[in-house]
Amino acid sequence: MKYASTTTLNAIRAAQPCADGLEKLLTHLGKTKADNEPLNLIEVLDSNCLDDALWVLSFAMPDDRLSRHFQAWCAEQVLHIFEKEFPGDTRVYDQITMLRNDDATWEESDAARAAAWAAASDAASDAASDAARAAAWAAARDAASDAAWDAAWAAARDAAWDAAWAAARDAASDAQERQLREMLVTP
Repeated sequence: MKYASTTTLNAIRAAQPCADGLEKLLTHLGKTKADNEPLNLIEVLDSNCLDDALWVLSFAMPDDRLSRHFQAWCAEQVLHIFEKEFPGDTRVYDQITMLRNDDATWEESDAARAAAWAAASDAASDAASDAARAAAWAAARDAASDAAWDAAWAAARDAAWDAAWAAARDAASDAQERQLREMLVTP
């Protein structure tokens, strides 16, 4: 599904963006000040970056339909994690459904959002507990091994961890940008 996605520089300015981001966008557009000419979100994405486009999507669009549907898509990308961690818990699925429901009331949306937030908090708490157990086990193992092995192991583990996180973050960002571009309608 494609979405109309225009705002204005005045709407962006009124939402109080960071000065550097607004200046970068103005320069890209060849302008020196904000105005009320229609501005497609794809221009922000092309000019600045995904983060700035998502900020505009969240704070400076005339309606929230595109934002809600994009949020639903993002949540769907990690839904399997929640379903695995909390089988039978429908809070995140219910929030995705609510985000896609263009006729939902504010109260319904707010209740679904609160439930999804609680589910995310539960999952984060469980992940933190698992990480703490893993760290304790690793500390015990490290205490039993010699210093040279510890240093080599830690360096290799840290490098692999950093590389894996960077690759995952970049892949997620690339997928989000592709999805946002696909959802946008250019004039």
